[in-house]
Amino acid sequence: MRHATGIQDFGVEGLEEILTRALAWKQGKHPKHLVDTILGMVFFNPSLRTRASFEAVMARGGGSAIVLEVGNGVWKLEDRPGAVMDGDRAEHIREAAPVLSRYVDLLAVRTFAAGGGDAEDNADPVMNGFRTFATVPTLSMESAREHPCQGLADLMTARETFGSTKGLPVTLTWAPHIKPLPKAVPNSFLLTAAAAGCEVRVAHPEGFDLHDSVLEQARALAAQSGGSVSLTGDQGAAVEGSRVVYAKAWGPATSSGLGAESVKDHPDWIASPGLMAKAARDAIFMHCLPVRRNVEVADGVLDGPWSRVVDEAENRFHVQRSLVQWLLEA
Repeated sequence: MRHATGIQDFGVEGLEEILTRALAWKQGKHPKHLVDTILGMVFFNPSLRTRASFEAVMARGGGSAIVLEVGNGVWKLEDRPGAVMDGDRAEHIREAAPVLSRYVDLLAVRTFAAGGGDAEDNADPVMNGFRTFATVPTLSMESAREHPCQGLADLMTARETFGSTKGLPVTLTWAPHIKPLPKAVPNSFLLTAAAAGCEVRVAHPEGFDLHDSVLEQARALAAQSGGSVSLTGDQGAAVEGSRVVYAKAWGPATSSGLGAESVKDHPDWIASPGLMAKAARDAIFMHCLPVRRNVEVADGVLDGPWSRVVDEAENRFHVQRSLVQWLLEA
């Protein structure tokens, strides 16, 4: 039985298979490949693109989706091993996951970081709990550590534009925000771009490091794919000659000692037209959305010729139906 809760589940070879099929299917009719298939979707957190795109995948594929919002018509769920459940969490995932597995063919979960720090996020307790106790293929609609579907859509967008990602110079740059955000999206862009053979440059201010295990995994994937990973605190130098610029806000590393307000301390890191002018002439700009205009990214970038954010969001649909097919083929 396959799962897709992180890039380790499909790796370099699986990435190629999923992206190749997604690109081919986008050019043709929607195959009815999911007839009589039910996807259970468990949301601990809000969604727009994720929920809509997965429901569209199931509907257009001939299947159906059951959507459950934890704490809103569904019991609050406990995930901690050995928890004394005397609070407001009425059901444990040890029962919820196998019960839901009896009703559906696949189980998808969306659960953000809980604010416990980098080590807890890297352990990904809720997603790994569902993965452990579910008896059907389980996939991530974003977790504390990764957002694999977003990473797949990002790389599909790059391939549509440039044809190949082997040796493609791409920059993942930190962006300012009004509050600290989780690292799942930057983690997944880094990991997926490394697995796709890109020359990945990661730029962030001091104290906003990504987790060591993510960087180690990215370097291992790059070694397999022929890509590379480099880190810098110089945003302009990272973007120089880059053909993909991906901006995303994330919070400080737990070990940095920086507080929540530090995400506002670097307004000059906003993705601006001036920054994009340093990139390659055919460069594109990407962001996972939602985006805070003129905080993370300037209007001139989002509305300018570089922007592929809407194409990127559309591609969530295409990679997800390919990913669902990959899970069902096992």
